[in-house]
Formats: sequence, structure tokens, C-alpha cells
Amino acid sequence: MLKLAPSAQQAESLLATMRACNAAANRAAEVAFALRTANKMTVQKLIYTDLRHQFGLSAQMAIRAIAKACEAYKRNKTIKPMVRELGAVAYDQRILSWKGRDQVSLLTTGGRIIIPVVYQGRWSATAGATMRGQADLIYRDGAFYLAVVIEVPEPPREGAPSEWLGVDLGIVNLATDSSGEVHCGKGVRAVRRRNARLRARLQTKRTKSAKRLLRKRRRKETRFARDVNHRISKHLVGKAQDTRSGIALEDLEGIRDRVTVTKAQRADLHSWSFRQLRTFITYKAALAGVPLRLVDPRNTSRTCHRCGHCDKRNRPTRDDFSCVRCGFAGPADHNAAINIGRRAAVSQPYAA
Repeated sequence: MLKLAPSAQQAESLLATMRACNAAANRAAEVAFALRTANKMTVQKLIYTDLRHQFGLSAQMAIRAIAKACEAYKRNKTIKPMVRELGAVAYDQRILSWKGRDQVSLLTTGGRIIIPVVYQGRWSATAGATMRGQADLIYRDGAFYLAVVIEVPEPPREGAPSEWLGVDLGIVNLATDSSGEVHCGKGVRAVRRRNARLRARLQTKRTKSAKRLLRKRRRKETRFARDVNHRISKHLVGKAQDTRSGIALEDLEGIRDRVTVTKAQRADLHSWSFRQLRTFITYKAALAGVPLRLVDPRNTSRTCHRCGHCDKRNRPTRDDFSCVRCGFAGPADHNAAINIGRRAAVSQPYAA
């Protein structure tokens, strides 16, 4: 995200624009819900003119507000969508333009304003980098940001690698690679549990000081987990790059719907950020020119990488693997990572 530095007058104009756009989106959502339709053209024909006059929006802003409402209704047609007063507002090329890399022109309800960009991000200054598609204007903790998509050219690849670094993802061990290196998740789980206990105590008190502390600490846990995932992904990609190997990841899409856990384990399962770690590994691998493949994780933790025997009894505990046929024993996650790497060697290319 790129941080903006508007003047006090520009900030008021941006806030007024966000309130108007989101109020228009709520009005469009009411119509969409009443008509039971997510078709943008149908809703646009009915309320486009009203939105422009009632909320003082430009033509494109009114269209973006209708699109936002219809997309929200399409996600869940059983309830009427509600947009926050200062929720993110989408800006496309018709209402946003760049004045170099350090200034951006945004359309507001009071006209166009040119705002300096304080933090331009790591990739915006990269040779060949281009900003694509629409951007989202975000207001968070008193500051304005633009969430933009920056396309960075990928380095040329040297062809298919001879070896694959298999990576097993988990909750207890966030990542275990096929060389046996383990990235433990004990610290992340300890932070999450400590924060959960602290939140419970503060919410019970309901005093002004408790609420101030809750506001101060919000998103702190998320930032910590994101930093851990960044460090793990950077290390794995660097390791694969140094050994001229590809990276093999297990495709865990829909795993939360497939597995059953106890009540005490639900918080760990639903706070497990495996998708974020996979995303970080994917884009870092692309920038480093490291091939990436996703493989089916089915039975990778039950199959012996030495003899190939697959049996549920091969994994007597979560941490241990012991083959009932050949007698091989070792860490279960390491065995699964080796199987993941071998599956990538024989599977078709499939990158996220």
C-alpha cells in the first residue's frame, strides 16, 4: 500500500467523498436486495441518476458505487449488504491518474486534487515496474492509503530444476522442508493465545482505558504473524535459489471444511495463515526466478518415502512417523515434505 500525505483541506475532501460513495453504495444495495438481483445494469438503470443528484457523485463514481453494492450482494444473497461509512473506495483510470511516481490525482466530490505520495513502496521504483488496474482508497488510523497492484517483470528462468524443495505446511510447525529444516509455530500460537486472554480481560472491564488499550493493540497480532510468514518465505525462496531447486507446496484449498477438530483446537485452525504464507512464497519465488508447483497433499503424511507404503498406522502420533513395513522412523513433517517434493518432480506445472 502507498501512503498519502494530503493537506487538512484535502483530507476533509477525501473523507467527504468516501462518505458519499459508501452512502450511495448502501442505497444501491437496498435496491439490489429489494429486486433480488446482482445485475449491475439492472440496478444502474433504476438509480444511476438519483445517486448522482442525491450524493453529488460524478458519473464514474456512481457506477463504481453500484458495482460495489452488486458485488457485495452477489457474495451472499440472503442478507442486505451494508457498507461502512469510511469503507474502501475503488478508483479506476477514469478518476485516478499518476503525476510521476510521487504524486497522484484523485477525483473527489469537490473536484480533482493532487496528493503527494509519502511512501512509494519497495517495488514502485523497480525498473520496468508498472501500476495496473484500479486502486482502493483506504482510511485507517487517521491516515490515507492507496492499495495498488504493481506488476514487476520476472527474471528469465533456466528451465525445469533437477530437484524440488518440498515444503510441508502446518500449525505446530508452520513449515518443514525436505532437507529437514523446521520453522516452528510455537511462538505465533503463544502470542495469539496471550492476546486472546488479554482481549477477554479488557472486554470484560469495559472501561475507557481498557477500550483505549484495545484500540492501540488491534492488528498487532496480525502484523506479527505477517512478519513471521515473510521471514519464512524469504528463507525458503533463498534456499531454493541457492541450491537451484524448485519449490513444491501442498495445495490446502478448502482444508478448513475438510478437517474436524476439537473445540479447543478451533482457534488454532481458523487463525492458521497458510494461505498468506503460500502467497508470500509464490510472489517471492516469481521475483527470484524459482519455479513453484502445487501438489495434492493426500496421504503425504502417511506414506513412507523409503518404501512407498501408505498406511494410517504409519503415523502413531502427530510428530512421529514409523513405517509398519520397512521400519523407517523419523519426524512426520519431514517425511511428508520429502513426499511433496517427489510428487512435484512427476506432476504437471501448477503455480498459484
